[in-house]
Amino acid sequence: MTAPLRLVLFDVDGTLVDSQGSIIQAMTASFQAALLPVPGREAILSIVGLSLPIALARLAPDQSGSVQADLVEGYKQAYNAHHLENGAASSPLYPGALEAIEALHGVPEVLLGVATGKSQRGLDALIEAHGLERYFVTRQVADHHPSKPHPSMVQTALTETGVHETHAVMIGDTSYDMDMAAAAGVAGIGVSWGYHDRSVLTSAACVIETFDQLPAALANIWN
Repeated sequence: MTAPLRLVLFDVDGTLVDSQGSIIQAMTASFQAALLPVPGREAILSIVGLSLPIALARLAPDQSGSVQADLVEGYKQAYNAHHLENGAASSPLYPGALEAIEALHGVPEVLLGVATGKSQRGLDALIEAHGLERYFVTRQVADHHPSKPHPSMVQTALTETGVHETHAVMIGDTSYDMDMAAAAGVAGIGVSWGYHDRSVLTSAACVIETFDQLPAALANIWN
């Protein structure tokens, strides 16, 4: 009997790569350029995963729409400049991430994808920097979808791959990832090493501490 196709979707920032240094630096540069007080580290990390316009609206709720739009553009410019200067070092892979991707990629019935609040440009640059081009068959980014936790990214990935939601999982570090998964009817696996405390990952089927625990978590969900 042929095994059903499975889909494993990864969030990026805080799940596959530790990009907090780049994010905080770019957000700091954006607010300083607009002559506004810079939000604290915890506040900045709390919005990672949201689409940029939503994120900046939360960080600068008292500012006008035009100022928020300027902050978005300032962030993009600062982030891209930092990435060009530092390459893969600006967002290093977490320990075990590459090994987990390679192991899953080696299973014939498993397809891999990403669902991220990054832009297409940002995701493509990151994937190229880490040499991950061949692994992900579906790439869902903020340019083409409502912000997480709206289920659009997951739903589109399911449609593109032809995988049923009961055979898919979403892996992420934030409540936005887990709530998006739940809204799309797929299981969510939370990770403890990212930017949201595990206590807020209430929609997750389980939370793992290291990538070594991922195979067992997937087996429990699919079996």
